[in-house]
Amino acid sequence: MIINLISGPRNVSTALMYSFAQRKDTLVKDEPFYAYYLKLTKTIHPGRKRIMKSMSTDIRHITNELLSQGKGHKILFLKNMAHHHIDIDDDFLFQVNNLFLIRNPAELISSFSKVIKDPTTDDIGIRKSWELYQHLAENNVKATILDSGELLKNPPVMLEKICESLNITFDPNMLSWPAGPRPEDGIWAKYWYHQLHRTTGFIISEPKKIKLPSHFRSLYDEAMTYYEQLFSLSITYI
Repeated sequence: MIINLISGPRNVSTALMYSFAQRKDTLVKDEPFYAYYLKLTKTIHPGRKRIMKSMSTDIRHITNELLSQGKGHKILFLKNMAHHHIDIDDDFLFQVNNLFLIRNPAELISSFSKVIKDPTTDDIGIRKSWELYQHLAENNVKATILDSGELLKNPPVMLEKICESLNITFDPNMLSWPAGPRPEDGIWAKYWYHQLHRTTGFIISEPKKIKLPSHFRSLYDEAMTYYEQLFSLSITYI
């Protein structure tokens, strides 16, 4: 089976990828659509040229290769960003198990803006997540939604719930990983993953109270309209 994680940036998505990488039955891929997204949108991200040289930018080739790899592994876990899903064919989306990962917009914007100074709604992916979820629902394709804040309240319980929703057996090895860079990291890890490399597992925490600068107000308000709809459909701790 193929698990297609559809996440916004700074949503604990890499930690979830590391978690799945600890399973002996699972192969993980870090953001296979990244170079395609950068080429198509001309977005400026750290390491842009190097990323585009290291990965395919042909989306049909990428999706066909992923579907082929999925046949050779019990589980193929794809860590993908929602906003990287541009013109992704339904032949791919309808064959994979789509897992949406969302995060409270205040926390997301606060974290993301430390790397990308003035993020837009397109950059943070929450609108795209809602659009993708609606598209799947309209075509009767099941999808699971997970909020990172709920995950971090109690990782063991929430990981079991995720596995149950995906019809796979929970593996306790998913709760921890060795510190430091991981072999599954994309080459962009040095720009984004340095804090995560100091961890050895999920850090249990409660949602943070964050006051965003006033110039993020319109972005936050728009993001909340999509976030609240997705959260209402998500797996919760209690």
